Amino acid sequence: MSELDIWITIVALVAATAIARSSFWLVGHHITIPPRVQEMLRYAPGCALAAIIAPELLMTTDAHPVFSPLNIKLASAVGAGIYYLLRKSMLETIIFGMAVLTILRIWLM
Repeated sequence: MSELDIWITIVALVAATAIARSSFWLVGHHITIPPRVQEMLRYAPGCALAAIIAPELLMTTDAHPVFSPLNIKLASAVGAGIYYLLRKSMLETIIFGMAVLTILRIWLM
């Protein structure tokens, strides 16, 4: 690829992103989303987050699922989830989960 091709690709991607994101502002007032679709869209962020986190917790670097009790990422996530259910503090949960992960890494590796 030449340098000109790279710059053309960058400009095209910037334009496509700007058009896609600004389309909601430009036509958002003229389009009404049905209540059922609005209700379903409430779950989109949680689903996206689960789709990002689940492979990180359950897959090894060579793309094999690990459901072993020795999966320290999964064990820390379960521990952090239980901690959150008990304490309801997101910052404490993050600190607790990272502490459990660090302790398990040091202890088991």
